[in-house]
Amino acid sequence: MKTVVLAYSGGLDTSVCVKWLAERGYRVVAFMADVGQGEPSTAAIRRAKIAGADSVIIRDLRQEFVTDFCWPALKAHAVYEGAYLLATALSRPLIAKHLVAVAHRLKAKAIAHGCTGKGNDQVRFEVTARILDPSLQIIAPVREWEFRSREEEVEYALRHRIPIEVSKRSPYSIDQNLWGTSIEAGVLEDPWTEPPEETYRSIRSPRRTSSQPTAVTIGFAKGNPISLNGERLKAVPLVERLNRLGALHGVGRCDMIESRVVGIKSREVYESPAGTILLGAHQELERLVLDRQLFQMKQTLGIKYAELVYGGLWFTPLKTALDAFIDETQRTVTGEVRLKLFKGTCQVVGRRSPHSLYREHLATYSAKDRFDPRASTGFIKLFGLPYEGKMWKVEDGKR
Repeated sequence: MKTVVLAYSGGLDTSVCVKWLAERGYRVVAFMADVGQGEPSTAAIRRAKIAGADSVIIRDLRQEFVTDFCWPALKAHAVYEGAYLLATALSRPLIAKHLVAVAHRLKAKAIAHGCTGKGNDQVRFEVTARILDPSLQIIAPVREWEFRSREEEVEYALRHRIPIEVSKRSPYSIDQNLWGTSIEAGVLEDPWTEPPEETYRSIRSPRRTSSQPTAVTIGFAKGNPISLNGERLKAVPLVERLNRLGALHGVGRCDMIESRVVGIKSREVYESPAGTILLGAHQELERLVLDRQLFQMKQTLGIKYAELVYGGLWFTPLKTALDAFIDETQRTVTGEVRLKLFKGTCQVVGRRSPHSLYREHLATYSAKDRFDPRASTGFIKLFGLPYEGKMWKVEDGKR
C-alpha cells in the first residue's frame, strides 16, 4: 500500500482529504504542525483517525517558526505590497519542510495538501516540496475531487460518519499562527463592505481600548528581538506577550486588496499585533544605526524579499543571497526602542544604541552646536552642479 503524508489542519477540507485518499488505496499519515495556532485538539486528532488516517504525527514548530522564519523576515522588513506582514506565507515553507522530512522518515513516496486551486498556499507548499525533493509525488485532492461545493463535502463527511461542526461554521476562512491571523471570504469578498467587528479574532476595536497608553521597550541584539521592558525573553514568549499587549490596544489590524500569486486580486483582513510592534521598533532602530545608502538599499531589497516569501520561494538562491546581505546589515542593529500603544496606534517615542550614528553636537541648534555652516556653501554648489542651467522651462516645456 502506498503511503502519503497529508498536511492536516483538522478542518473540513483536510478531514475529507483523509477519507478521499484512503478510498483510493493510500495509507494516510496525517501531519499536524503547531506554529502557534494552538495545540492540535483531541477532537481534530480523533477526526483524522475516524476519517481513515493510519496515524497522526504532531510537531511543535513554534520556536523554529519564530527564530528561523519570522526573525529573518522582520530583519528584512518584509511587508508584501506595503501592508501584509506575511504570517501565513512564512509558515508554509516550514510546514512543507517538515512534511517532506516526515515523508523521508516513513519512506513515503507522496505528500498531499488540502489547498484550493486558486489560493497561494498550493504554490507555497508545492514549490517548497519540489525544491527539497522533486521525486515526491504531490497530490492535491481539492483540485481533483468531484465535490463542487462545501455542502457536498459536508454531505460526504456525514455519510462517512466523520464528526464535523457544521452548525458552528464561521463564514470566514481563517488561518492563524504566532505571527498573525489571515481572514478571508464571507462578506469580505465585497471590497466595498466594511469588515464587521466579528471579523477580527483577537484585536480589540480601537474604540473599546484603554483611554491610557501603554509604554513598551523592546531590546534588540544584531537585529533579533531579545527583551521586553528590560526582561530577557525567548522568542516565542516574547511574541506571545506582544500579541496580547498589541491586541488589548487595537494594534495590528489590516484590511487590504492584494495580488495573489496565481494572478487574481483578493481581499484579506489580517491581524499581527506583535509583528506590527516589532517592525515599527526595528525600522526605527535601523534609522538610528545604518547610514543613508545602506538603509535605502535595504528598503528596496525588502520589497523583493517580501515577494519571494509571498510566492513560496523561501529555499531559493536569491533568498539565501538576500539573507547574507541582510545579516551583514544587522551587525550594528543593537539597542532599545521605546513605543506607546494607544487606540490602534503604535508610536515610537525613544531609541538608543551603542552604535548610534546620531550626534547631538551636529544636530543641535543650541549652544552645543559644533557644525560648521560654512562647509554647506561648497557642498550645495557641488551637489547641484550637474543640473545648473538645465531646468525645463515651465512655459513651453523646452530646455
